[in-house]
Amino acid sequence: MEAAMATGFFWDERCFWHAGGQYAYTMPIGGHVQPLAAGGLPENPETKRRLKNLIDVSGLAKDLDMRSAPEATREMLLRVHPESYLNEFKALSDAGGGELGRRTPFSTGGYEIAAQSAGLAVAAVQAVTTGELENAYALSRPPGHHCLPDFPNGFCLLANIAIAIEEAKAQGRANRVVVLDWDVHHGNGTEAIYYNRDDVLTISLHQEGNYPLDTGGFEDRGEGAGLGFNLNLPLPAGTGHSAYLHAMDSIVLPQIEAFQPDLIIVACGFDASAIDPMARMLATAQTFREMTQRVKDTAARLCEGRLVLVHEGGYSEAYVPFCGHATLEALSGSNITAPDPLAEALQVRQPNSRFDAFLKGEIDRFAEEL
Repeated sequence: MEAAMATGFFWDERCFWHAGGQYAYTMPIGGHVQPLAAGGLPENPETKRRLKNLIDVSGLAKDLDMRSAPEATREMLLRVHPESYLNEFKALSDAGGGELGRRTPFSTGGYEIAAQSAGLAVAAVQAVTTGELENAYALSRPPGHHCLPDFPNGFCLLANIAIAIEEAKAQGRANRVVVLDWDVHHGNGTEAIYYNRDDVLTISLHQEGNYPLDTGGFEDRGEGAGLGFNLNLPLPAGTGHSAYLHAMDSIVLPQIEAFQPDLIIVACGFDASAIDPMARMLATAQTFREMTQRVKDTAARLCEGRLVLVHEGGYSEAYVPFCGHATLEALSGSNITAPDPLAEALQVRQPNSRFDAFLKGEIDRFAEEL
């Protein structure tokens, strides 16, 4: 019998069809805000579609187990989201679409597409936790890490990762889970869902004061049984490759090691890249490659390699594909590459030695307070 391929890639064309909203960037159109020629919100299908296209053209797709998955079922969604919210979402979706929360527009069929996005995460976690795959990547869209149980925001309509975790727990396939969120925006939805629980360690690396404006502080460590099981690392604007890896090595990986998970999930946003329009960080494709390799090595030591990456943000249509390709190279161990065309320029633009030392000092202060 032929052995299963090690790395799965879960995607579905329908996720690229999610649409809606009358926005210019994140500003509602009207008054003095003109429509954009290229469309509305920066969360659009092209970053994800171009990542899928790049792995096809480079040949990396041949080293991945490419799959789709069913929509997440109503039963799965109800483990995280109240029935009232799902009913309102479904009714508005059937009526042609609209907006339920903050910056979360959708069109006809938006409910089903969001369930499809969650279903990719569920299937990726299932395949890894059953041992069918060593690790996996879910190209989920719409994203999910900002979605609270009853309030969608920040382009997120369903809490994809939490839905996948709760399904795995219900099936007895996971007990202790780490969610590492390196999207540039604070993972407030995932934090809220697990803030009072000690079976899921949530860690968010994000740009300080970006989005949401009122969450993501280092002092927010969880409550009740969850005290000490939530960790926010708000990094200053301008944080680059070296400081990101320092945060991983000095804080993130030791915290994961201490927790001893049986599954690690990464909320994998690429908006900390130096080219992203919604952030001011200086990560590169190499940053994401090296962070992925570090987490993969940690998963190999702690939980038999059980690692799932679920796509979140990243809004540079030109650069996200190279960050994603580098990530998938590390995840799969493939020797097929797509060289970063901006590597040389972004190396020059990294923080100077003095600012980099300041950034690492800030990270060390966080470590001292843990």
